[in-house]
Amino acid sequence: MNKESIYGLTIDELAAWMIEHGQKKFRAQQVWEWLYKKRVTHFEEMSNVNKECLQLLDEHFYIHTLKQVVKQESKDGTIKFLFRLKDGNLIETVLMRQHYGLSVCVTTQVGCNIGCSFCASGLLRKNRDLVSGEIVEQVMYVQKHLDEVGKDERVSHIVVMGIGEPFDNFENLVKFLRVVNSPKGLAIGARHITVSTSGLAHKIYEFADLDLQVNLAISLHAPNNELRTKIMKINRAFPLEKLMPAIDYYLEKTNRRITFEYILLKDVNDHKEEALQLAKLLQNKRHLTYVNLIPYNPVNEHIQYERSEQASIMEFYDTLKKNGINCVVRQEHGTDIDAACGQLRSKQIKKAN
Repeated sequence: MNKESIYGLTIDELAAWMIEHGQKKFRAQQVWEWLYKKRVTHFEEMSNVNKECLQLLDEHFYIHTLKQVVKQESKDGTIKFLFRLKDGNLIETVLMRQHYGLSVCVTTQVGCNIGCSFCASGLLRKNRDLVSGEIVEQVMYVQKHLDEVGKDERVSHIVVMGIGEPFDNFENLVKFLRVVNSPKGLAIGARHITVSTSGLAHKIYEFADLDLQVNLAISLHAPNNELRTKIMKINRAFPLEKLMPAIDYYLEKTNRRITFEYILLKDVNDHKEEALQLAKLLQNKRHLTYVNLIPYNPVNEHIQYERSEQASIMEFYDTLKKNGINCVVRQEHGTDIDAACGQLRSKQIKKAN
């Protein structure tokens, strides 16, 4: 029998499964309580669930499928985990300490096909999508780590910005969001969850129509098609003429602010000229726009981009501000470990080969 992760089921799906297998519907609530509130690691720990039900659960589901391979801890409190999945593939998950709480960055795919030229995730092509349970389990593993170290802390925020393109794994992404947002489970508020996309315009429309109240971030990184296509090949399929109308639809439909992520690459996209172009691009939506300027983390010898000079970063920031664009230079995390997304995974695979 092929088992699956129990974290991949919503509470309604688990209730339906219980009924289908001759169990009472209320068992689903009991099991969820044990999984998400008491965070057990084995079914037999669920002391108020009958043995027949426990046996059925054990026959059909796993509670944990991730195996920790590497854990890197930064001086700033950031922890990067490298996990091995059941099929041997490797993924990364990151815990970041922010002034507003503890945030977990999750991975949605094994590898990535988007192929952004500056990104370590794209060094290794997509092997497969993660199922929703594998995404949920990343958050659960980090929460259990916090439980074990005894600091009485809880994961309060989630960013879907790890390896892969979340909107290229849309169905599993949406189920993941529903599970972690459920008030009967982890109860992480929708407004404490951010999903980042490289700009799959057709999925932005679909995401807007779901009305999930989850935050959306767009990996923009360039203010014109020529430059964006040069550094992000996804722009060939979804140029700004397709992407910006999708963003306008999202803003009109949800009235929620969008974050635009912009990695600053030395002598590539960090000039005042690009800052002015970006301000012009966002001018008519600036009341619902927020630009996150990201100092680049050099990845390895195969990616030749360099970090922008501090003076260039501040000039870019000042230019946006003077043109009425809300922006911030992102606080960096884990700079003394493998900070760039996908960096630890690619190093480990290279070492193994």
